[in-house]
Amino acid sequence: MRQPVDLAHACRLINHGPTVLVGSAHAGRRNVMAAAWSMPVEFTPPRVAVVVDKSTYTRELIMASGGFTLSIPCRNLLDVTYTVGSVSGRDPTAPDKFDRYGIEAFDSPVLGLPLVAGCVAWLECRLIPERHTEEAYDTCFGEVVSAQADPRVFEHGRWSFRDDNTELHTLHHLGGGHFAWPAKSVQAKLLA
Repeated sequence: MRQPVDLAHACRLINHGPTVLVGSAHAGRRNVMAAAWSMPVEFTPPRVAVVVDKSTYTRELIMASGGFTLSIPCRNLLDVTYTVGSVSGRDPTAPDKFDRYGIEAFDSPVLGLPLVAGCVAWLECRLIPERHTEEAYDTCFGEVVSAQADPRVFEHGRWSFRDDNTELHTLHHLGGGHFAWPAKSVQAKLLA
């Protein structure tokens, strides 16, 4: 399930620190990798940052295409997430991880880049070119040009992690192939 998310709420899709699947494509080649470090950096227009090592195949495709996607996986994609974050897309015997691991994808609506099906949220980003940052750091900055989310777990601009939707809870990488997911969300009250 997917429904459009108002771009004013797009950064809320990643502000709780989930592991993301970074999609990239250029000239008939595509790739996907997992990243544990992503975050919103601006509200209007919505902008995000994601760490993608300069030596990776994904980074090569991002720089060539000028865009990337962030798909936010849930518990049903635990093994896929760990695998695409551990295996290089430069493997000459099976370079397309989507084909190699049977990962279903669909094209993002604006830039036509791969988004991972079965996730609970999707961001499509146009790379914000910054020569110094690109040469010195692994961080990529992007302006969000479209956003979608599964209304069973993200609605009215907020995540809703409940006991009845635990299979849709986002993944959070703890290191060494260990992941956690939120137990539930609770509403705080302002103190008087």
